[in-house]
Amino acid sequence: MFTLTHKKVWVAGHRGMVGKALVKSLTHESCEVLTVDRTHLDLTSQIKVDEWMSANKPDVVIIAAAKVGGIHANNTYPAHFLYENMMIASNIIHAAYVQNVQKLLFLGSSCIYPRLAKQPMNENELLTGPLEPTNQWYAIAKISGLKMAEAYRYQYGCDFISAMPTNLYGIGDTYHLENSHVIPALIMKIHEAKQNNAKSVTLWGTGDVFREFLFVDDLADACVHLLKKYSDFSPVNIGTGEDMKISHLANMIADVIGYKGQFIYDDSKPNGTPRKLLDVSKIKQLGWQAKMSLRDGLKIAYEDYKGRSL
Repeated sequence: MFTLTHKKVWVAGHRGMVGKALVKSLTHESCEVLTVDRTHLDLTSQIKVDEWMSANKPDVVIIAAAKVGGIHANNTYPAHFLYENMMIASNIIHAAYVQNVQKLLFLGSSCIYPRLAKQPMNENELLTGPLEPTNQWYAIAKISGLKMAEAYRYQYGCDFISAMPTNLYGIGDTYHLENSHVIPALIMKIHEAKQNNAKSVTLWGTGDVFREFLFVDDLADACVHLLKKYSDFSPVNIGTGEDMKISHLANMIADVIGYKGQFIYDDSKPNGTPRKLLDVSKIKQLGWQAKMSLRDGLKIAYEDYKGRSL
């Protein structure tokens, strides 16, 4: 078992939703948390990453830094998503090897699985078929990061591991009508509809695709668990093992917000992958499972949104 006690743990991407949750979770460990703003460290620069890691000498690295967004953002900015995410992964992983970092955790995403992967998707489904076209750029960058962590473990014996979280939501999420992920986008639209007494809300796609959602604090808890108890080549899925139709999710969010109107589905907009439910049996065998229910998590996320929108 790996211990975090008295270790210096760098959370790369600490200002994002995942990074903030990780920093909060690590406060319960007897470790020193290292963070650095993008204004002081450009993660796409190999030289600057090398210099920063050489000066600060972290014992443990968690790569939560990433350029993220929903279907629209992935489709609109493919070069940005591919370049920035590949550079972040490559620079940090290589520097971690050079600086003899004791343990590294790279965070991928469930979107790296094939568009029509067997459901639920276990870790062996990776690279067994074509990707979902609308987010292939992000997926390819994340696959590269996973394989890079695996390669450094294979060639140099580095204790580098990777994990694949499902769709995340929670405190500190990004709210943007076009570039957000599905839950923050729905919260924004439905909240606005309630404020304006609108009779209906138009949503992207048919509402018939299935998605799995994990509260971000649960992800942070899982990451700390894996750092302590997992050391192997293959990545580990992190999720709830349960999913639902987007139409049902919209109804649940409407109930949390108190919106009584109707939903109109714009099927001219892309749905994305039909379904991407994770098989979480591996992480359960390692002694971890999600705690937050979706409804309770949505209540917390909505209160966070209201607090920021006042």
